[in-house]
Order: sequence, then structure tokens, then C-alpha cells
Amino acid sequence: MKLTQEEKGLLDSVEKGEWKSASRTLHAKRLVTAMAARATLRKDKRVNIRMAERDLIRFQKTAVHEGLPYQTFISSILHKYINGPLIEKAG
Repeated sequence: MKLTQEEKGLLDSVEKGEWKSASRTLHAKRLVTAMAARATLRKDKRVNIRMAERDLIRFQKTAVHEGLPYQTFISSILHKYINGPLIEKAG
């Protein structure tokens, strides 16, 4: 197969490992976008609530599993519930 000079240059570059997988780049872009979105959604009001200790412990354990601070996790659940995507499980 005959390659143009430009194609030969691209092939050499790829063979030297100078290119990165697009999937990694896309993943990095999504990660940065998500981080920026979180940073722009500032929480500007404070709420204090009382709850059973066992519920708080379950929130904290689940938050650790999700990789979030427990207060962020609780806020996320409340946000999802009030906006509709979180629904009560049929008992």
C-alpha cells in the first residue's frame, strides 16, 4: 500500500506511542465537566435536622460506599426526592 507523506508521518507518530486513546480523553473530559458542574452548584443555605442515630449511621455507611461526604449524600437524596427521580420503594 502506498502512503502519502502525511499518512507516513501519522503512522510513525502512532507507532512511537505519541497518541492517546480517545476513550481516555473522553473519560477525562467527562470527569472535568462533572467536577465543574458540582463546583457551580453552590449550596448557599444551611439546614439543621434531627434524625435517629441509626438512620444517620446508615447514611454515613452508604455515603462511604458511594464515595461522597455524608452531608453531600443526604443533600443529593433530598434533591432527587423533591425533583422526582427518586421515588419511594413499594413495600
